[in-house]
Amino acid sequence: MQAIEAFLILYLSHLAADFLLQTDAMVRAKKHAPAKAFAQHGAIHYVTILAVTAVAQPNWLVQARFQAAAATLVVAHLAIDWCKERLAAKAFGDNVLVFLADQAVHLITVAATALFFTHTPLSFASEWLREHLPNREKILGVGVIYLAVVFAGGYLIRFLTKPLTQHLRMTDENGSSLRNAGMYIGWLERSLVLTALLLRSPATVGLVLAAKSIARFPELGKSERFAEYFLIGTLLSLLAAIFGGIILLKLLTGRVNLAP
Repeated sequence: MQAIEAFLILYLSHLAADFLLQTDAMVRAKKHAPAKAFAQHGAIHYVTILAVTAVAQPNWLVQARFQAAAATLVVAHLAIDWCKERLAAKAFGDNVLVFLADQAVHLITVAATALFFTHTPLSFASEWLREHLPNREKILGVGVIYLAVVFAGGYLIRFLTKPLTQHLRMTDENGSSLRNAGMYIGWLERSLVLTALLLRSPATVGLVLAAKSIARFPELGKSERFAEYFLIGTLLSLLAAIFGGIILLKLLTGRVNLAP
């Protein structure tokens, strides 16, 4: 389907222009010298679209409709970035929710541009999605399991281990431990274990646990109480991830088998 190829070309260009070719200095310049910075970012974005298209579909470059679509997308991209900068500065701040909302709007504009360029009606695109996503229940199930294990499981583990933290100092001697670092480590740990089990890679689970143990090794040697707390929390986190992984394998493959 030509619309899918156009979407991939335009979205690859967006990712390259926004995250690979846009430096921290250029991001800061949008706040202090916006006119020059936005013009520079727009030019880079347009050239990136041309470069990716030249590799993937060079015949599109001579089509006036494609050039118009690319230019319109660049203008829309800059308008979205400008709105994000204003909203972040005056109302919401620069946080993960603003970032996700910004990228969602970019994704929508890229999809709309691809549909416009390829003369693809929205109804046809919706029909294609319904045809190629027949297992919506499985997709929803995967989302439920990941959120339940990674986030809800974290709350459960925190409640179960709360009595053990009363006599523990949860910061290092200088009080310089990162705030909520343990929570983020738990999220990443359960996400990686779930994914490893889904990919039938038990060895990856061992790698995750080894990396976590190495990072905590200095504290484990100093306090027996902390070592016990660490072991209990890790095993609870691992148990939740394994249980979720078993459900995932059963849901997606109909059987529980870790053999590749």
